[in-house]
Amino acid sequence: MAKPRILTGITTSGTPHLGNYVGAIRPAIQSISDEVDTYFFLADLHALIKCQNPEQVNQSTREIAASWLALGLDPEKAVFYRQSDVPEISELNWVLTCVAAKGLMNRAHAYKAAVDKNAEEGQDPDYGITMGLFCYPVLMSADILMFNANTVPVGKDQIQHVEMARDIAARFNHHFGETFTLPEAKVDEHVAVLQGLDGRKMSKSYNNTIPLFLPEKKLRKHINKIKTNLLEPGEPKDPDSSAVFQIWQAFATEAQTAEMREAFANGIAWGEAKKRLADLINDELAEARERYEALMAAPNEVEKVLQAGAEKARAISRPFIDDIKRAVGIRPL
Repeated sequence: MAKPRILTGITTSGTPHLGNYVGAIRPAIQSISDEVDTYFFLADLHALIKCQNPEQVNQSTREIAASWLALGLDPEKAVFYRQSDVPEISELNWVLTCVAAKGLMNRAHAYKAAVDKNAEEGQDPDYGITMGLFCYPVLMSADILMFNANTVPVGKDQIQHVEMARDIAARFNHHFGETFTLPEAKVDEHVAVLQGLDGRKMSKSYNNTIPLFLPEKKLRKHINKIKTNLLEPGEPKDPDSSAVFQIWQAFATEAQTAEMREAFANGIAWGEAKKRLADLINDELAEARERYEALMAAPNEVEKVLQAGAEKARAISRPFIDDIKRAVGIRPL
């Protein structure tokens, strides 16, 4: 009996930050076991949707690959690859585009948000919207369906895309026979969505992130920038509305969390809370930071790992795309 497959990707459009680590990389690496097949990929084709800076896409790919490896991803125990190194994904993207309903794409959150923003600003509804943005859910479907992933760990904002992949897969299966597994989105309620420096969700889009492998001094400077209220030392503070506490909770043990909650009730000074937070994060990431810096200095080694991962991925994608093409009628005469 085939093992269940789990698939996760990170878009290579910026420097990995603490939110990526807590929300995606750490739980993904923890999910590796002998009971499941795990697929982790660098979504560089997706990056082109929102980043037209070639050097940034390339640098981000290098940083994110080095981050996964530094944080303990064993490429012998998972399939770790760069999306663009598996051309069958792009072939499948077109096949799926031909069965995906435009009406389904019209309902995609990212597209609707862009249209709404244009309306608010008095622009043409489609101003600045590319077909890449509009068709993003189809490419994500191709990522998932190429490897017949059973489970796709996502944040709540991505559930819709996995549901769209199910819809597209079901439509293909209806027309051309049982081909694709219908994937399930998995939202881990225990995985934190970190707040950034300004209290909003930590995101490259908001420019409010704390990069993952900052040197210790710079890490402390960034943590000192986290927005807090004006309560003085000695005044009780509400941990549940504090970004400092929320980030602490994502890195701390239960006992450390309870201890910090008590410190907030006792009026810990913001400067002291931030110092303790910096100590906690630095302790968790210091060894990985050293490995990361070594990997960043040896890009050829990282590239070898990615190429080996691509071969493992293509051992599955090559024969499968042939089956898919035969199913739709693209086959020898």
